[in-house]
Amino acid sequence: MMRDPARALNALGMAARAGKLASGDETVLRAIRSGKAKLVVVAADASDKAKKKYGDKCRAYGVKRVEAFDRRTLGAAIGKAERVVVAVLDAGLAALVADRLGELSEVEDIE
Repeated sequence: MMRDPARALNALGMAARAGKLASGDETVLRAIRSGKAKLVVVAADASDKAKKKYGDKCRAYGVKRVEAFDRRTLGAAIGKAERVVVAVLDAGLAALVADRLGELSEVEDIE
């Protein structure tokens, strides 16, 4: 487990450029429901309501969820305006992001 938040942000940017990233509320929820989301990243400064919503949704569908960065950093990483939530749709990139965040964030593994 290598804590390297900069690499995690880099991987999110790669995912975005590769078209392997969903961002924004509805798009991410659709990705979770359709089973395409491999990792959901919720901004640490998201509202409690948003954190609960994605937490519940990810738990229900068995998707890994991490809380990291703030909405501005998250948006900048993927070349967009502020983003409260993004979903990585590629298993390899999702593993890379989760690994680089390490214990920087709470990673929920659902068996």
